[in-house]
Amino acid sequence: MIKNLKKKVVVAMSGGVDSSLAAALLKEEGYDVLGITIHHYDGNESLESAEQAAQSLKIPWHVLDFTKEFKSIVIEYFCNEYLAGRTPNPCVTCNLEIKFGLLLEKAKSLGADYLATGHYAINEYDQKSKKFLLKRGVDENKDQSYFLYRLNQEILPCVLFPLGKFKKNQTREMAKKHGLKNYKKEESQEICFIRDDNYRKFLTQHIQDTIKPGKLIDKEGKIIGEHQGIPFYTIGQRKGLGVSLNKRMYVTEINFHKNVIILGDDKDLYRDKLFVKDLSFISGDKLSNSIKAEVKIRYNSKKSPANISPYGEGRVLINFEEPQRAITPGQSAVFYKRDVVVGGGIIEG
Repeated sequence: MIKNLKKKVVVAMSGGVDSSLAAALLKEEGYDVLGITIHHYDGNESLESAEQAAQSLKIPWHVLDFTKEFKSIVIEYFCNEYLAGRTPNPCVTCNLEIKFGLLLEKAKSLGADYLATGHYAINEYDQKSKKFLLKRGVDENKDQSYFLYRLNQEILPCVLFPLGKFKKNQTREMAKKHGLKNYKKEESQEICFIRDDNYRKFLTQHIQDTIKPGKLIDKEGKIIGEHQGIPFYTIGQRKGLGVSLNKRMYVTEINFHKNVIILGDDKDLYRDKLFVKDLSFISGDKLSNSIKAEVKIRYNSKKSPANISPYGEGRVLINFEEPQRAITPGQSAVFYKRDVVVGGGIIEG
């Protein structure tokens, strides 16, 4: 405990059980803990819960208003990606730009040595390579390393993930023992700034004037109906297509330039290769030669063996050993070697 006595850590407290327990564990280890909650979207109802946890732990607590920055960085990106026929992952952008960007800067300005979050991931210094490694959390069902692949050797030395080596049921038990009233609190919704998880309603409210109906066609080009607007559809979608068909059909392609959505059979959703741009590697090194790794094409997908090869400036070509279903432009492809995150990037259309 003595070694941490003078180390100051800012804990990003969302009001949930995970970040509250992270603060409790770090205080227990002897850190000088300061809780900060980001107010970043209208209707954020977590402030009271976060304040209550901070009071229970007897740690100072502050609120930072990042609503303006969050709107310009995350929400505009979210809407623009859907308008362009891609399916964004706002958590990846928020982690890099808001939590481990703006909040980390603020933490440093307050004299903090570290920023801690309740993410289920492991940040570990490797003596052999003299670099920090980002690893999958122990709880396979809660592992959040996928959302953190853009962290690098400048950020990781300043970051703590106290929950990475625990499972969710353990964190609830520990939270209860620490007297945290939110130990039973339900999991947060999938996208924090969208109430009731209805992203179509959110998009309608924010970009209705730019959403235009268009044609639904099959893979032969035959018109089979009308779509309500490209932002309302994603690759692999079967329900809510707005047409009555005599067989199951899925969104297999979105052509933003022609404002057309192509429907096909389930077998048409499978592909064994994809291109990835906006690359980020944990080590900070560029990929100069082909590597074998396991790739996740979305958060809840399984890791799949693949060959990753440089393909021009700032892009890679991924060849999977087995075809993958519903590869979706705009989502992140994240590369792993066993439990270590190598890096990742954005799937191209």
